[in-house]
Amino acid sequence: MLPNRKFLILEARERIGGTWDIFKYPGIRSDSDLTTYGFPFAPWTKERQIANGSEIADYIQETVKSCRLEDKIRLSHRVLTADWCSREKRWKLTVSENGTEVVIYTEFVLWGSGYYDQWEGLNPIIPGIERFEGIVAHPQFWPEDLDYSSKRVVVIGSGATAITLLPAMSRTAAHVTMLQRSPSYILPIPMVAAEDRILRAYLPKWISSRLVRWKYLLLPRLTMELCRYFPGIIRAGMRRLTKALLPVHIPQDPHFEPKYKMGEQRICLAPDGDFFKCLHTPNASIVTDTIDTVTSTGLELGSGSRLSADIIVTATGLKIQLFGGAHLKVDGQMVNISEKYAWNGTMLQDIPNAAMMIGYTSTAWTLGADIMAQLVIKVMVAMEKRGAKVVTPRLDLGMGVNPAPLLDINATQI
Repeated sequence: MLPNRKFLILEARERIGGTWDIFKYPGIRSDSDLTTYGFPFAPWTKERQIANGSEIADYIQETVKSCRLEDKIRLSHRVLTADWCSREKRWKLTVSENGTEVVIYTEFVLWGSGYYDQWEGLNPIIPGIERFEGIVAHPQFWPEDLDYSSKRVVVIGSGATAITLLPAMSRTAAHVTMLQRSPSYILPIPMVAAEDRILRAYLPKWISSRLVRWKYLLLPRLTMELCRYFPGIIRAGMRRLTKALLPVHIPQDPHFEPKYKMGEQRICLAPDGDFFKCLHTPNASIVTDTIDTVTSTGLELGSGSRLSADIIVTATGLKIQLFGGAHLKVDGQMVNISEKYAWNGTMLQDIPNAAMMIGYTSTAWTLGADIMAQLVIKVMVAMEKRGAKVVTPRLDLGMGVNPAPLLDINATQI
């Protein structure tokens, strides 16, 4: 669509892979089905819809090779500042290349840097954590040599990471306790759906792959709509399902009674119900409480009870960051992005020739990023047809625009 355009991909890290190169904690896996999370131009062909981190990293590498993008990627190139010059009608990117600053000029910038800080995790204030004499690990920076076998582990958190860590670590740890302040909705799903296997067995690949993709496109959307219009029925159904999966010694209330409506936050997935299965073993448990303080040997809780620990895992979320931490300037003036509206969620108000790829938060991130990319391509094609060199979203204050969050999900980190 843009045969006259040249492009370059700047990757801050030394390897391609993003999230799947950064996170190495036990059991790391996708929290979306790979049929919709994968690239539409390079379909995911394996049966398992929930893949582990290394499989996804390999899939990304294979896609880079099949699309012949190796020569277009510059590894260890971190953008520090991006300064738009109206006189020259181009961006000046100051880039750190293996610690040395270089300058790159470009007419248009597409930011595919995600929404979290790759270099620093979210570390909420945990009283007394500095007194703990054991090991404190953050999933984003998992120690490669961490041996948790026969150790007592406390995982702080209730999101997808904590839901993954509990069954993965409880296989070899002496005991793993998931300590949550408030619970999340957890939905068991089959690792390989029977209907997917049937479609692949009896239909040609080009037909079955499209049918499976449409299934995974429609199901999450249908689920969200049902949550929106029938919250009481959906909540009651989740209660019945959860109760049937729990061991008798673990009560549903308070451990599985979220304070929010289903659909207001991302639903945690448990492939083949592994999270619930591990709770039937003596090596895993769940506690719903607040932390009063951390001692040298464990945690004292708000209820007065105590958890002994050799290892504390702070699965407390991600630190939000746009543009990979780069500073944006227009004609030398720093841009405060928190004051800007976003046009269709991708181009920021008053910032020329720049777009960010923000995906969906309630379903596969990639679906939203694909739509944003297609929109930006349409804008660039329109620019070429009109002979335009610059495109800038402008906002007339008389338009009556109401502020709304860019990421449409209710979560502590957001």
